[in-house]
Amino acid sequence: MRKFIVSLAAVAAMAFGAASSANAAGGVHSPQEKWSWTGFFGSFDKASAQRGFQVYQEVCSACHGLDLVAYRNLDALGYNEAEIKAIAAEATVIDGPNDEGEMFERPAKPSDRFVSPFENENAARAANDGAYPPDFSLLVKARATGHGNIPYNFTQWMAGRGTASGADYVYALLTGYDDTQPVAEGKYWNAYFPGHAISMAPPLSEDAVEYADGTPATLEQMSRDISTFLAWASEPELEQRKSMGLMVILFLVVLLGLSIAAKRRRWANVKK
Repeated sequence: MRKFIVSLAAVAAMAFGAASSANAAGGVHSPQEKWSWTGFFGSFDKASAQRGFQVYQEVCSACHGLDLVAYRNLDALGYNEAEIKAIAAEATVIDGPNDEGEMFERPAKPSDRFVSPFENENAARAANDGAYPPDFSLLVKARATGHGNIPYNFTQWMAGRGTASGADYVYALLTGYDDTQPVAEGKYWNAYFPGHAISMAPPLSEDAVEYADGTPATLEQMSRDISTFLAWASEPELEQRKSMGLMVILFLVVLLGLSIAAKRRRWANVKK
């Protein structure tokens, strides 16, 4: 037992050192926010996710794609079939070949995945001064180091540091710009970006969009909404998995009860 405790302490010390080194190398801890989908019974705030989708469409989609999300997936956010068809039809996809063996353009359909703003990575870099805008499909999951719907980073968890969800990172990044801080030409200072110098200009500003539901479009509100939408895009099956997990637990509880009852009945007449 003593050896086990010593070994555990050693692992914890190593984890603490690793996390400290990461922070010293420029890693920045994102403050933890409260999100509706965290916890066993949590679910996505559909109204916030819809507003976040509006922010994505009007601001982010010019540079960032959603290559792993199909238009029809938007029904989980409360959009009906007609609305999804209208949203998809705004984009154009290349399809084919046709009967003549030629490729052709057509409006996107609900079954299509979100159309990328660029044909390839080189085109994306050329349009952004060499910087490659990441795809948003798994951004929240990729940036997760802690609580929420994403697993912990074990090393940082052991050290008690960096336990933030990817949504925390996105929200912090969008609200962390400061134009009063000195930074190299072509860069923008951000409190929560490693090294504090980021190539992306501040994408959001007050009233950058006019919300369809009348919600004031403050920087904090838009940042929270787009973070919610991207969290959903990273794990659109989250609510279904939680529901399935609850049913499995209930089934196991019932099975345990039946097993105990069967055991007692089977051995009720057995003499001790």
